[in-house]
Amino acid sequence: MREGALGMDLSIKRSVLIAAVAALWLAGCSQGVPPHMMPVPSAAKALLAKKGMRVDAPIFVRIFKQESELEVWKAKADGRFYHFKTYPICTWSGKLGPKFKQGDKQTPEGFYKVSARMMNPNSSYHLSFNIGYPNTFDKVHKRTGDFIMVHGDCRSAGCYAMTDVLIEEIYALAREAFAGGQKAFDLHAYPFRMTAANMQRHAGNRAAGFWRDLQTGYQAFEVTRRPPRIDVCERRYLVNVSFKNGAPADPAAACPAFEKLPIEAIPRRPALQQARTGLPRSDKLRRGTSRAASPATLGQGASFGAAPAKPSLSGFAFRTNSRLGQ
Repeated sequence: MREGALGMDLSIKRSVLIAAVAALWLAGCSQGVPPHMMPVPSAAKALLAKKGMRVDAPIFVRIFKQESELEVWKAKADGRFYHFKTYPICTWSGKLGPKFKQGDKQTPEGFYKVSARMMNPNSSYHLSFNIGYPNTFDKVHKRTGDFIMVHGDCRSAGCYAMTDVLIEEIYALAREAFAGGQKAFDLHAYPFRMTAANMQRHAGNRAAGFWRDLQTGYQAFEVTRRPPRIDVCERRYLVNVSFKNGAPADPAAACPAFEKLPIEAIPRRPALQQARTGLPRSDKLRRGTSRAASPATLGQGASFGAAPAKPSLSGFAFRTNSRLGQ
């Protein structure tokens, strides 16, 4: 009896051990996809489909400090960008206003560009991408610092920090846009939504003059839904201009002759004319009540631009840049 009980006890222990090993193996398999290769979540794909957006269409990103929000916009077939989703920023450091120097723990404000080589799949902050600070404007103002990121881990010392789940989704959207052919996406970092009321509220801030230049870029996108062209001369931003004899070589020098680019505002939907009830049919016809056809949503069920739809590149990965730092 004693030997039989001992054998049964060992058998139970062996079964428990096998079950534990199997559970660990299955857990490892489910976590086998590295964070930078996580697919776009199914809920995000469903929202993209609902809004008539291609997964691999170009993106545009806006950041608002005061509101602690990061927006992702997606391009459609008309070349304009449409709001996809707003993500809460977990934390950012410093205060409203631009970054000035290395170590001030201040998050930058300005107009930046992010290329594929600026994506860091091996970040110590889960995932990250470099926003491109210092840009030409920052450098001409002798602002210092580097490795300013949007990253995960929900902690910041001069960066914009997201939760790990959210940075995975944003990173995946950027990865797919690069796979679809986008060379770099624009990232505009603002102190707040640059409405007239907010500008008036912060008119006494020492950064107010700098913010007026940022507001020009903000308003340009609000009107056109296209990221504006940005140049720097006379140590300031110029938005949507064309230089008559080539772009300025020296961002500190006087601006060469330029002209403003024409503004192509977002087309407004035609108002649907409604006939008042109770009017005779002849009156309805005289009042021109024929209904205009509702325009189809651009980009729905169609490939982006004129090219056929490109499949998402499974296994697309970025070259690790040893200088990304974080």
